Amino acid sequence: MSHTRTVVLVLVGFFVFWEVAVWATSAPSFILPAPSAVALEIASDPVWYARHAAYTVGACLLGFFFALVLGVLAAIGIVYSRVLESTLYTLLVSLNSIPKIALAPLFIIWMGTNLSSKVAISMLIALFSIVIDTVLGLRSVDPDVLDMTKSMRARPLQVLWKIRFPSALPAMFAGMKVAISLALVGAIAGEFVASQVGLGYVILTAQGMFQIPRVFAAIVLLGILGTILFYLVGIAERILVPWHVSQRGGNVGAVHGA
Repeated sequence: MSHTRTVVLVLVGFFVFWEVAVWATSAPSFILPAPSAVALEIASDPVWYARHAAYTVGACLLGFFFALVLGVLAAIGIVYSRVLESTLYTLLVSLNSIPKIALAPLFIIWMGTNLSSKVAISMLIALFSIVIDTVLGLRSVDPDVLDMTKSMRARPLQVLWKIRFPSALPAMFAGMKVAISLALVGAIAGEFVASQVGLGYVILTAQGMFQIPRVFAAIVLLGILGTILFYLVGIAERILVPWHVSQRGGNVGAVHGA
């Protein structure tokens, strides 16, 4: 059985279990609406939900992109500079220990309630995991390989691009898988603080009016979108690092499943 088919069956099984549990317990819709009620809520105005979902995903992807660019540059600086390792790395660790939702109001004050503040919050939350995993990957090169590059008089940029960077890709993708989910969380956090559009805004306003099916509709959409984004990063990983042992293991599983 293919991995994709397994994922689909797990999701279908979850929603079936949810539907049966609501029916069996006779849970009121204002406590726990059934998946069928949530689906009807989304179907009642799919364009409206699509507009809010597109805004949230846009903020998430922009935040993830900036986190990826800045995170990789920061990781390279940390690996090659002791000064940056002792300053920038410490600063990032300190920032990561602060709950990001506490910083969200500051970004709203500094940047306003438009998209840029949500992108900034999303980037900040996703940044740390990319830096940590990229630093780990860049430092995981075999010392004998680095000694060989010195004997061949390779320039630092050549070593970075042809030796360190390819070696770091598996670790980088591990960080990106975490970061894409965190970027979505950051976008929602920004929308909770101040927004007039987005799935976070939908949840906040629907909760205030006790429109529980609408709350669940936004949550289900977030779950679906988060899963899609995670697997898109996984697809990019299989394309760019097919040689890694984790990808070979996935292929073996596919063969056995067939």
